[in-house]
Amino acid sequence: MTLVHKMLVTAGLTAGLFSQVIAADITGAGATFPYPLYAKWAEMYKAKTGNGMNYQSIGSGGGIKQIQAKTVDFGATDMPLKPSDLDKDGLLQFPTVLGGVVPVVNIPGITPGQLKLSAALLSDIYLGKVKKWNDPAVVALNPGVALPAQNITVVRRSDGSGTTFLFTNYLSQVSPEWKEKVGSNSSVQWPAGVGGKGNEGVANYVQRIKGAIGYVEFVYAKQNKLSHTQLSNSSGAFVQPSEQSFKAAAASADWKNATGMFLVTTNAPGKDAWPIASPTFILMHKKQDKPTQGVEVLKFFDWAYGADADKVALELDYIPMPDNVVAMIKSNWKTQLNDGKNPIWK
Repeated sequence: MTLVHKMLVTAGLTAGLFSQVIAADITGAGATFPYPLYAKWAEMYKAKTGNGMNYQSIGSGGGIKQIQAKTVDFGATDMPLKPSDLDKDGLLQFPTVLGGVVPVVNIPGITPGQLKLSAALLSDIYLGKVKKWNDPAVVALNPGVALPAQNITVVRRSDGSGTTFLFTNYLSQVSPEWKEKVGSNSSVQWPAGVGGKGNEGVANYVQRIKGAIGYVEFVYAKQNKLSHTQLSNSSGAFVQPSEQSFKAAAASADWKNATGMFLVTTNAPGKDAWPIASPTFILMHKKQDKPTQGVEVLKFFDWAYGADADKVALELDYIPMPDNVVAMIKSNWKTQLNDGKNPIWK
């Protein structure tokens, strides 16, 4: 073998090895709600396996569009797709964790968890009917709390958002006026307020604007040191967002009867349940054009349902899926994901 021939063979082997490394890197895009967890999972998985998971936190609407266009290996959304929409695009859907959306405020002197909001009052604030923090409706729920004569600035999402879907889904259940005038979706015609992009954008606006109120996934409230509120649930009890109240909300989830794993758990029953808690979902094409990439995605999420990943999820106040639900998810991988002929997950 000539020196040139050896060099070409070596180069070819190196290129082959390099392409295998690149193939192991997977791409996803979508919901900002689970981004803090997915980013941590990606870091841990890379350290363990050497394989990367690159996730774009662009909002659920963007994630749905990108997986429909096949520009990513998986999409992520907090607004589950209905079975008919999944069938139309040939998609499989499965939940990863459950988290909570919390109202957050920037009111001088108000500490995290101090302010109480009822479902009706939260709706009236976002409808633009309650305009000051010392409004009688706010004062009546918070006797002894020093509330300023400060204008309320409503902060909401400007992008297509699963967090918005959960928030408006909840408001539509507790307020007939909200349901009639605004409704529930990932994007709505807001009656009032300023828009921020992503959970990050809403958190940033609430931080900066005195008198602001917004809604974010709980970890964003904690990371940005924002004051969350108490909120009344379906039992009329005022509860704090926590691992316990999120687990109480998850307890009523009926996954066995959730066609296409379509399930929203907002306004869950139970005196201890946080009222705006729901799962977040992954979307994949049932027929995988790049089956090796599809397998790598499943390897990542198979690891993400394990003990180490669950521990991190709980540390960040997300609730892992129960073992029986994980078994259902993996069974769906085996029966519904294929390369056109054969299953890609065994």
